Amino acid sequence: MKRLPPLPALHTFWVTAQCCNFTRAAERLHITQGAVSRQIAGLERHLGYPLFVRQARGLSLTEQGREWQQCTQQVFGLVGAAVEQIGRRRQALQLKASTCVMRWLLPRLMQWQRERPDVPVELTTTVANTVDFRREPFDAAVIYAPIAEQPAEAVHLFDERLTPVCAPALLATLRAPADLQHQVLLHPTRDERDWTLWLNAADVRLSTVSQGHHFETLDLAMTVASQGSGVAIGDCALIGEDVKAGRLVMPFERRVPTGMGYYLVSAPGAQPMPELEALMAWLQSQAHSSDQGGAAVLELTDRSPSGASPLPQF
Repeated sequence: MKRLPPLPALHTFWVTAQCCNFTRAAERLHITQGAVSRQIAGLERHLGYPLFVRQARGLSLTEQGREWQQCTQQVFGLVGAAVEQIGRRRQALQLKASTCVMRWLLPRLMQWQRERPDVPVELTTTVANTVDFRREPFDAAVIYAPIAEQPAEAVHLFDERLTPVCAPALLATLRAPADLQHQVLLHPTRDERDWTLWLNAADVRLSTVSQGHHFETLDLAMTVASQGSGVAIGDCALIGEDVKAGRLVMPFERRVPTGMGYYLVSAPGAQPMPELEALMAWLQSQAHSSDQGGAAVLELTDRSPSGASPLPQF
């Protein structure tokens, strides 16, 4: 088997073949023109035939030179792709999500890291529910958007459904929605819209709605509710881990859809890398699994007698 030509000389040939000019090739390679000329001459001696025709106004490729140009294009193209792909694997995927989805997302990302330690994820939290990939350096984001305006190519996680939640110690005092009149209502937003939506759907009028406590985030409202300091309103999917752990219970059967949903999105116009596609598909499967668990709870509570609902389990 004939000895292979030196790789540096092949790379010099590849660059020179693109411009057919020793001077421009030297500029791209950051070496002297004489070094380019010597490497090409040495490669031609090794191969036993010329690769360029030297002309007064520049260079042109010989027939063998054109064949070598195609070969080196493929070889260095593969090398470049490997450098990019392997380099990406070493870098953590950058994910953005609002604080309200943390109670659902964080435990699942921890599980993902246990199952796929080869695909690390760095999570950035924010109070915003949107992302601008043109200005923000994220690979993907969890956004909150109207169901009727689902973003193109977005991965659907779950729709928002509201229900009251409280600490287990308060469950016995909540036999019917009207009993909320005697409880402190915890609002996850300043505008009270979540409680207003649920109470209207339950056909309940309370004189104490505006007298409750208001918080900047859902997470704070849920934390206070778990301490027994009032009754909060939250999304069934987002509070699933708290219900499973026994920190919170859902005292009533009614779940009210808001017309909003949670979605996973990646930068538009670009094919996500395989690692990102795997993460997005896995999170979607986790969301659908959680949603099926919530449906099972609904079926169970719908068959319960009137009065207090049994403790829901996810």
